[in-house]
Amino acid sequence: MKGTMLTALSRLKTPRFSSSDMVLRCFLAKEALHVELRFFGVGFSPVWRRTAVGVRNVSTSSTLYDKSRGNPKKKEMSEKKLTRHFVDRRRVKLVAGSGGKGASSFHSEPRKEWGGPDGGNGGDGGSIIIKADRFVKSLAQVVPVYKGEDGQSGRSKNCYGRNGSPKYICVPLGTVVKEQGKMVVDLAVHGQEYLAVFGGAGGKGNRFFLSNENRAPMTATPGTPGQERVLQLELRTMAHAGLVGFPNAGKSSLLRAISNARPAVAAYPFTTLNPHVGIVKYRDHEQVAVADIPGIIRGAHLNRGLGISFLRHIERCRFLLFVLDLSAPEPWTHLQHLRFELDQYEPGLSQRPQAIIANKMDLPEALEKLEILKSYVTQRIIPVSALTGQNTEELILHLRELYDGYLQGDGSGEGKPTRW
Repeated sequence: MKGTMLTALSRLKTPRFSSSDMVLRCFLAKEALHVELRFFGVGFSPVWRRTAVGVRNVSTSSTLYDKSRGNPKKKEMSEKKLTRHFVDRRRVKLVAGSGGKGASSFHSEPRKEWGGPDGGNGGDGGSIIIKADRFVKSLAQVVPVYKGEDGQSGRSKNCYGRNGSPKYICVPLGTVVKEQGKMVVDLAVHGQEYLAVFGGAGGKGNRFFLSNENRAPMTATPGTPGQERVLQLELRTMAHAGLVGFPNAGKSSLLRAISNARPAVAAYPFTTLNPHVGIVKYRDHEQVAVADIPGIIRGAHLNRGLGISFLRHIERCRFLLFVLDLSAPEPWTHLQHLRFELDQYEPGLSQRPQAIIANKMDLPEALEKLEILKSYVTQRIIPVSALTGQNTEELILHLRELYDGYLQGDGSGEGKPTRW
């Protein structure tokens, strides 16, 4: 028996091969690996080396040809696509949930003949709440109709129906809620809520009507319908400073030069169709928000073109930056027209803290027109070139001076100063 086991174990021992057999087996194994890697789309390059004793060894190196997983640079969206995603006005119909109806039932239990009424009340309907959220930038996600959740009906054994859950509508900061043209609420603070429509009250079960005079009431009331309203939501850009100027004055290029914002830039007027907000950062970690307001034309206060929809975004700005195009024949007249349009839209709007920016100083005729402009204007003028970045440091420093004055209460804003 012992001899049989030793014979079997000897057969299981690994056979010994000569050095040439080992090289051949290694070569065949590498070739098999080469075929397998090529089947899965992996590159393989064998390298042959000759040793001193004349025996060739095989070493392999393979490279995985997969797609690079690095984050590609995000492509800038065109102004046409930005227009689809940015919505600054919505008309919504809000219908709150109705209350659940009350139950009419009587207690039924063995050996308890006169159990009495035990119908529970219905649940209240869900309300609809409009909430300001700083992470929401547009009214594009707001749908035309909102319907609140209805309350559930009451049941026997004095079981009350479940109340409907409230529904929240998240809107950007600076959203104004209007009804029939009159402002209802201004949502300017993160987390501010406005209860737009109330849910209906739940109906009463017959247990509610139990009294000494009526010991077996059969009455149960239905729930009341929820409140219904039609509201207008208007977004007014929340920014510290607003770039105001005629079309093609270089406002978008200037915003790109002083901040990380990337609005569309082109050599034709009305390139910017929606306001863009850029953040100017300072070394002390203060941040100033600058809004690029689309170009204003003459008669904008009469809603000529898209005037009122553009002027609406200037109301929030605490100080103004008038951008004048020095390539125009008479740029000093542009300042008068801009102030006139602002005052016609809202009296005193052009009197807010402001700065006059003479743009396109890289042109040959800009210096001559700058001297003429200084003779017409007594205020400080900051000459810059948005294309080359000339003198943008002075603009950023003056912007900080206006911001510090706003924080100290010198600005025309009311309430707590806005910080970004």
